[in-house]
Amino acid sequence: MSSLNDNELVDYDDAVDTSIDVELKSDANKDEAKKVSYSGMHTTSFRDMMLKPELLNAISENGFENPSEVQQEAIPQALYGTDIICQAKAGMGKTAVFVLSTLQLLSSSSQSQSSSSSSTTTTSSSSSTAIDTLVLVHTRELAYQICKDYQRFSTHLPDVRVAVFLGGIPYDVHKKVYEDKKPNIIVGTPGRILQMVHDKSLSFNLSSLKRFILDECDQLLESIDMRKDVQEIFKQTPLDKQVMLFSATLSKEIRVICQKFTNNPHEIFINDEKKLVLPGLQQYSVKLAENKKNRKLIDLLDILEFKQIIIFVSSVRRCKELTKLLKEQNFPAHPFHSEMNQQERLEAYNKFKNNDTRVLVSTDIFGRGVDFEGVNVVINYDMPNKADQYLHRVGRSGRFGTKGLAISFVASDDDEKIYKEVEQRFEIQIAALPDKIDPSSYMNA
Repeated sequence: MSSLNDNELVDYDDAVDTSIDVELKSDANKDEAKKVSYSGMHTTSFRDMMLKPELLNAISENGFENPSEVQQEAIPQALYGTDIICQAKAGMGKTAVFVLSTLQLLSSSSQSQSSSSSSTTTTSSSSSTAIDTLVLVHTRELAYQICKDYQRFSTHLPDVRVAVFLGGIPYDVHKKVYEDKKPNIIVGTPGRILQMVHDKSLSFNLSSLKRFILDECDQLLESIDMRKDVQEIFKQTPLDKQVMLFSATLSKEIRVICQKFTNNPHEIFINDEKKLVLPGLQQYSVKLAENKKNRKLIDLLDILEFKQIIIFVSSVRRCKELTKLLKEQNFPAHPFHSEMNQQERLEAYNKFKNNDTRVLVSTDIFGRGVDFEGVNVVINYDMPNKADQYLHRVGRSGRFGTKGLAISFVASDDDEKIYKEVEQRFEIQIAALPDKIDPSSYMNA
């Protein structure tokens, strides 16, 4: 991760509209907010959170029974309207924190609007078209996944209208979607959202926004250019709004930047980095020469049992070549990389999400954030170039308390360096791959 310093940051103190030091609450209310924010509330079930019956029904229909540790702590805080900065390991349901809480708060405000519609028709009409929640992400695939999460948990909430706006799709298409659908929840990438904000012919108004959310916030804030886009969008939103920031990994530098976006946030940080590794995930390494990788991979695909598998490679070229090789060996492999156009990427994503594809060869574009429930094996054909990325890759398997298997090929001195860094940083011992692995140890019943 690149080093950041104050000279590289856009300072909010220079912009009256977005000064982080502004008093958003009275002193009395701020003291009360602080007590709520740090009360450490925990619940043992979704029902304990007093969620609406429509949400509880959707949660049950989607097969969820009890909240994860991060959901137990964060959802009640989110429902109070508290700003949140959350770092928690991959696969523990961070997305559900903001999806469920915003749906709960949105439905509450919608009911309030409906009850007052008889006396103020004009106000009700304008509220119904206001953007309530904005979720910014760094990749198209993550945007679509979050949209689907909103859709599956809002099946009994007919007033929820969700739309995705991102680059790679003709701008006029998005203009029409916005004008026709009038979404109250928007998920998008910063570049396209900023374009819509600046379009004077479009009533894309964030002045009534109630919730501003960054998922995989370190990816959005690490790049200076992308951070400037995020900040420019932030300036168009009201001061008194809820801000929620989520990621599996946050450096100290990015934490400081996150705090500039928030007011008295409830911070959930897993400082003990060994806890970032999923408990149900088995991890093994294979030390071998570069020219032995293909033979070893084919052997593994022959002997391993899996529902779905992701094979990570270091470049687009290797992604294409390895996919071709696997197809020649009669493995139904499909590629996923940045040189695919928008339609190709969306089709590949949907096929894998719907279990129509079992073997995916991918660059790091699928290395974080995206959730595939059927993935139980991850293979690092090429080691990543830093320890954080290793964590995100292997976290595609063994998610939310399930079992999984991660196997990494270590073929060079650079690979060995990353391998040792992963072991030291996350305090794990990655054993050598045994000759035989019991499928029950990584296959869920």
